[in-house]
Amino acid sequence: MLDRPAWRTYGGSVTPATAPSSQRDVSAEIAALHEQARAGDAQPRLHFPPYRSSVLRAPTKDLVQVDQEGAELVAPVFGHGDVDPLEADLTIGTGTGTPIGERLTIRGRVLDGDGRPVRRQLVEVWQANAAGRYVHQRDQHPAPLDPSFSGTGRCLTDDDGWYAFTTIKPGPYPWRNHHNAWRPAHIHFSLFGTEFTQRLVTQVYFPGDPLFPYDPILQSITDERARALLVATYDHDLSEHERQTGYRWDVVLSGPHATALNTDDDRG
Repeated sequence: MLDRPAWRTYGGSVTPATAPSSQRDVSAEIAALHEQARAGDAQPRLHFPPYRSSVLRAPTKDLVQVDQEGAELVAPVFGHGDVDPLEADLTIGTGTGTPIGERLTIRGRVLDGDGRPVRRQLVEVWQANAAGRYVHQRDQHPAPLDPSFSGTGRCLTDDDGWYAFTTIKPGPYPWRNHHNAWRPAHIHFSLFGTEFTQRLVTQVYFPGDPLFPYDPILQSITDERARALLVATYDHDLSEHERQTGYRWDVVLSGPHATALNTDDDRG
């Protein structure tokens, strides 16, 4: 997407045309912005300079209201019969074997601001593999692809708002925000609501990741409690003997405990 620096190769090493910031520089910028932030600012800042490309793509003009009904006429549509239950298991379906990595289940509820279940809503996920590599032509960093793992899945919430995915724990990966920048392991979630124009996109992280304080995307949410809502909880009751671990993560669409709509990195 935006803010990809020009890279040149010299004698097998990769050097940016313009030297990027260090992690120390970025961490100092993050700390200064957190110090200035208002308490309870639970959504990510769209203009957050430590996250370099946000400076280029953050809105600079007033939002334009669109004709929602008109947008729906040309938006993708799907029926409940179009979503196969097997699509919620990212560890099957490629026909080439079993993916490499820690198998896990992530399960939770999609709720509105009053705690009511959001029923029969489309939930989509995409992620890197266990080595931190996406199946995407723009992801060319030196980590192996897994021919048994596509990294995409979807499901519909049930009548009580529950969703569940079986997948492989993604690995961290480098990105070009600054020198030696690494993204913590995460899974992207997309929720469509009742209409296509209501689509919400966020990310879920895993507990105890040492990369949290170094990541300007996560840190663009300046409220610590709001950031914590993006971290799944290990749930031993969701684990399966000799097969997989389990995590619980609920999505709240509005209200004081709403899930932050995390902005995406350059690989989506």
